[in-house]
Amino acid sequence: PYCVDINQNLFLEAFLHSSDSNLILFVDTCVASATPHDFTTVTYDIIRNGCARDSTYATYYSPYKNMVRFKFNAFQFIHNNPLVYLQCELVVCRAYDYSSRCYQGCISRSKREASS
Repeated sequence: PYCVDINQNLFLEAFLHSSDSNLILFVDTCVASATPHDFTTVTYDIIRNGCARDSTYATYYSPYKNMVRFKFNAFQFIHNNPLVYLQCELVVCRAYDYSSRCYQGCISRSKREASS
């Protein structure tokens, strides 16, 4: 557990431990939940498909390509216990593979046209 006050910045860092120096990390999705075992029912998207969903989300410079740094403001789910659980999905790609998911950035789903 990591204790922070509501609206306090929460800084996170992920580091890929690998002997392959040509790998990079990308934060694809981070979801908060009021329970540790359910990240689908009552959730809050911080970042989804590489797109920031929370206005307080920000990325920070990393001196290493196999490290990502980001932050968001801590919050509490209404009418629940004061704990918030975080689950993040990161993607590992080959550096300089510009067709990989790591270089695509935010992927917003396009709406389909409804036909009669």
